[in-house]
Amino acid sequence: MPEFRHTDTVRWESTTVPGQHRVPVRIYHPDSKNYGWLVWAHGGSWRAGSAADWHQACAALALAASCTLVSVDYRLAPRHRHPAALADVIAALEWAQTQAACENPHTPVAVGGDSAGGTLAACAALAWRDQQRPLAAQVLAYPPLDPQCQAPSYTRTPDSFPTRAWMIAAWQDYLAQIPPGTASGLYSTPLHAEDLTGMAPAILAVGKLDPVSDDVRLYARRLRADGNHVELRVFPELQHGAFLHPNNSDATSGQPQASPLHRWLGTTLRHHLLAITSHR
Repeated sequence: MPEFRHTDTVRWESTTVPGQHRVPVRIYHPDSKNYGWLVWAHGGSWRAGSAADWHQACAALALAASCTLVSVDYRLAPRHRHPAALADVIAALEWAQTQAACENPHTPVAVGGDSAGGTLAACAALAWRDQQRPLAAQVLAYPPLDPQCQAPSYTRTPDSFPTRAWMIAAWQDYLAQIPPGTASGLYSTPLHAEDLTGMAPAILAVGKLDPVSDDVRLYARRLRADGNHVELRVFPELQHGAFLHPNNSDATSGQPQASPLHRWLGTTLRHHLLAITSHR
């Protein structure tokens, strides 16, 4: 596969990993020092998006975090409803942990995602907690977490994307008739779990006026109340969907430059991974 360049070199390749079916993924390897692995689920309201659509954004994050990033082409709703997409993310996480352990048994592995992908990543982290398996972090950019979209932030600025009606329709396509809680033992949102003790450290980002901002703040509060480490960054001007547009071209070099969101997510994760590896 061709190299992708983002102020430095990020090598990437496409492959599939075993799961309920062969799950397509794109893998990004920064040429700089590698501190661990990150499995990433793209946004798109569970109904749209692909690893190809998120190519530039994921390459930017891999470089900012100095980690190998696995971007998952999970199955989409409404053709494939919960827990299909989550099962694909978990399959990629299983595979990434095996690959990382082949490099070094102590290589840390994290899971993350933006928007609906952030919801999937949080649920994958919850599944890992329930199986008492180690996970370095959950890295979540503005995940919607309430299928009822009840928080005031959903109607505070009615014209902001995504609207409450949009999100409710997306949840309905994703969940169908599955009742709140679990399907095949897998949660559709971590907010349905009664206890969040023992979750992976959380790195959360959201815009102050994002309609899902109250969901993210609530998740942060619940994680902290149950004794988990949380780093929450509320960006004053960040728009929902900003992860997909990571950069502007550098006028002198022609190379794209990482956005503040990518820099913060990447730097925060990199420091966290480095702290883990330095204590082993």
